[in-house]
Amino acid sequence: TVIRTHNIEYQRFRSLGKWWWPLLRRYERRAFRNADYILFITPEEKAFAIREWKIDPKKCIDLPFGIPLKEMPADRADQVRVIRERYGLAADTRILLFNGMLGYQPNLDALQVILDSINPLLQKSNIDYRIIICGKDLPASFNNLAAWRDKGIIYAGFVADIESYFKAADIFLNPVQSGGGVKTKMVEAIGYGATVVSTTTGAQGILREACGEKLIVVNDNDWTAFASAVIDLAQKAIPATPATYYQQYYWGNIVKVVTTLS
Repeated sequence: TVIRTHNIEYQRFRSLGKWWWPLLRRYERRAFRNADYILFITPEEKAFAIREWKIDPKKCIDLPFGIPLKEMPADRADQVRVIRERYGLAADTRILLFNGMLGYQPNLDALQVILDSINPLLQKSNIDYRIIICGKDLPASFNNLAAWRDKGIIYAGFVADIESYFKAADIFLNPVQSGGGVKTKMVEAIGYGATVVSTTTGAQGILREACGEKLIVVNDNDWTAFASAVIDLAQKAIPATPATYYQQYYWGNIVKVVTTLS
């Protein structure tokens, strides 16, 4: 029996205020103890299982979330043109991206932070930018973000070609502060060439050393620092994703770990 775990799930639901998280903790711990192997998406969660739940270290395997890319995508410039044409953006307009299921409270909270705290600070700067929001299940009360259309916000809704948006983005915004686990959309964004600005919580589980200049982390709730990091990046040439990143997160390298299990 092999368990592939994306989070220590009880921790995620505890952070979301679900009353039944202690029941999930007991179930999850028992499942880990009975499994032959557990594949952990982050080293931190593997260390937690070994330390707190006394799981045999020999059963605990690092298996990060991966991407299907060995290197920076060759069609990135083409996709930049596609997205600029789709939304009528000038050649020097910086493309900022946020995406996720907007019916999921941590993502909706992050969107609210972008609208209420980060974007007003960006509006006061002299950078030319647009923030593209992708994701379905936006509550009706937001009215498709109509009130923010003249404030640099574009609501794209659900998009079938999210890879095109990742490739076109200069900066990916990740102001997530709850939910637990590694934020897979951030792993994808860097792989496709965007530079990520993230909160400390949002960056949990990603190997920062592999990211190089592609990941900027600021303290939770420090939206002034978050906006300043975005403004600073928007005024520079966007760096390429380093080869070390693909060595760490390319699926072809990751799955070699699984083939050693017996």
